[in-house]
Amino acid sequence: MGTSDQSFHNAAAAVIFDLVLTAPPSTERTVLDDPARRAKTIARAAARKASLLSGSLTLPPGLLGWLTVLPEIYSVWKVQAQMISDIAAIYGKRSRLRPEHMVYCLFKHVAAQLLRDVVVRVGERVIVQTISLRLFQTLVQKLGARVTTAVVSKSALRFIPLLGAAGVSAYSYFDTLQVAKTAVNLFENDLVIEMPAVH
Repeated sequence: MGTSDQSFHNAAAAVIFDLVLTAPPSTERTVLDDPARRAKTIARAAARKASLLSGSLTLPPGLLGWLTVLPEIYSVWKVQAQMISDIAAIYGKRSRLRPEHMVYCLFKHVAAQLLRDVVVRVGERVIVQTISLRLFQTLVQKLGARVTTAVVSKSALRFIPLLGAAGVSAYSYFDTLQVAKTAVNLFENDLVIEMPAVH
């Protein structure tokens, strides 16, 4: 791995850590009657916003296009983080939202293996294993490498003017819907927060 690759992975990890450490506030209220319907509305609006951001930041050609990669993914992740917070709110789980929930919802669809021990489904309950700050930083570092590899391969589309912007835009749209699906699947269940054992 080159130094530039490692620097990019580290920058992405720092962005992820900053983003998930504190969930954004939400103006959404708990929905008792069919929260899934409201979640779909929130998801579609967030997907359109993420798609628009990706498409516009992908338009610059050549080297300038590469310089917008990290701002683009940060902007999309920020939209997705807000969406997760809003979906948690409509399911009445916003006050219990932790960094582990955020990172799981954002990246489960691209790094399920790394997150397999963070959230475990047991019947109708979902057990969320809290982890120490040091272990969380290690997890985020691995996620930074995993997700940026996927992002860089997607970003090769940037060198195809207009068509590239459309491709990256579509990717962000469907990626955001996938994050929303994970969030709904998580928050519609009874969440159990399992604290690490103190020795």
